[in-house]
Amino acid sequence: MSEPDDGWSASAAAGFIEPVPMEDDPTELFAGDQGTLDVDVRRVLVRLLQRRFLLAEKNPAQWRTLLENQQLIESRLHDLFVRLVVDHDRGIAYKQQVRSAELDVPILLKDDPYNRAETLVLVHLRTVFQRERGTGETSARVDIEELEQTVLTYFDPDDHNLARGQREIRNAVQRLVTEGLLAEESAGRYRITPLVEVVLSTEKLTELNQWLREQNEVAP
Repeated sequence: MSEPDDGWSASAAAGFIEPVPMEDDPTELFAGDQGTLDVDVRRVLVRLLQRRFLLAEKNPAQWRTLLENQQLIESRLHDLFVRLVVDHDRGIAYKQQVRSAELDVPILLKDDPYNRAETLVLVHLRTVFQRERGTGETSARVDIEELEQTVLTYFDPDDHNLARGQREIRNAVQRLVTEGLLAEESAGRYRITPLVEVVLSTEKLTELNQWLREQNEVAP
């Protein structure tokens, strides 16, 4: 009886690939993973869901990943009834809750409105940003002392608790720093980012300024 051909045996054996354990499968990021996006794309998607904004200036690598995979990321967000807005000129990406009168849309993104102090700080920042851009400046900055002095003029004149007012303003500033509308460059000095234009449109700024003027006119 002839021996099996060694060449045939070797090539036949080469035709079979040893199974890879599931946990070692490079397409899986964790046990049972059914996702199809690369890990970097998933991170961008999660960041968009976690934060209000993604800034090209602050996160250049994630911004590049977003632009390279925008359609995929938009598709995942649309599955959640969330719209992606990419502002290339300002280098800003953010999400919006889809709302429809014709379709019963479950609300994923809850509105987190700004309180009085935060709104007043926003109005001042937006005004300064608009004024500086109007003069040809590429950036706008404010000092905390100037900010407090201006915003406090809109507080109740009968409220003489100055420390409380200053604390509210500083808490407002901290929230806006966290959200990326302000960037602290040195102690008490902040750069206003283009996000302020997204959060507070020109129309809304005009409306709020008119309301503030009316409040001052009726004040005793």
